[in-house]
Formats: sequence, C-alpha cells, structure tokens
Amino acid sequence: MRPAQEAEFREFVAARREALLRTAYLVCGDWHRAEDAVQTSLVKLYAAWNRARSPTVEAYARKIVLRTLIDEGRKGWFRRERTFAAPPRDTHANPGGEDRLIALAALATLPTRQRATLVLRFWEDLSVEETAQALRCSAGTVKSQTARGLATLRQQFQTTRAGVQGVRT
Repeated sequence: MRPAQEAEFREFVAARREALLRTAYLVCGDWHRAEDAVQTSLVKLYAAWNRARSPTVEAYARKIVLRTLIDEGRKGWFRRERTFAAPPRDTHANPGGEDRLIALAALATLPTRQRATLVLRFWEDLSVEETAQALRCSAGTVKSQTARGLATLRQQFQTTRAGVQGVRT
C-alpha cells in the first residue's frame, strides 16, 4: 500500500472506529467482543483498501463488522462461552438512564439477526434495502426481522417497566 493510501486508511480509522465499535456493541452486547470484531474487520478492510471506494467505504466497513459478528456466532465454541463485563464508563451525562438500560438489556436478549436488523435500521438509520444488502438477505427478511424484534422489545420493555414501577411503590 502506498503511503498516501495508508494515511487515508488511518484517517478513516480515526474518524469511524468509535461509530463501528458502538454498532458492534449494540449488535453483540459485549464490549470485548465488539472490540475484537472491529479490530478483525479493520484488518480485513486494510487488506481490501485498494479496492474500497470512498463513497461506500463506511458501509463496506460496517458490513464487514456485521458479517464478522454473525460468522463468529455460528462457531460452536461461542455458544459455550459467555462473558459478562461492564461497559466502559461514560464521562458524559446519561440522558434517560433507566429507560436506556432497560432498552439495552432487552436488545441483548434478541437473536443476533434481529438485533443486527434493528441496529442498522434505527441506530444507523439505513433503509430496508441498505440493511438487506448489508446483511445479505431480502428486503422481506429485513421487514419481518424488524417487526419481530420490535414486538419482542416492546413486550420486554413493558414487562420490565411494570416490574420496576412495582418495586418503587
């Protein structure tokens, strides 16, 4: 890789690493696993940097992260090993703290495919077609996974909120 291309890659990583890490965390629910997936994805992106097109490189990087997480979830050893680590401390104020924690806990219980669909559709603000392309599935699959995921999140959120309010009274 030429020095100019390497400089472009470093600039891209500096600008987009945190966003990729947040997306990976929302998909997998584990900061350590998210960091590993982003690191693996950036290595793959570095190898393909000459072929990457500037307007689509961010979408391509996000797609690599998602594919890495989904492929990792298919491995047999992953199903047996579970880690529980607290996310890094956020130095900024935590708006809607309790509701946000309930939503993150509910999101973590969803299957990987539904979680990835919801994160791409509502966190990354991708269209149905862009989400389908990133996940290599049909638009109908994205719609059904979104509907199922949202229904499950609503049900869990309402159940958890009712339980929290019951404890307070």
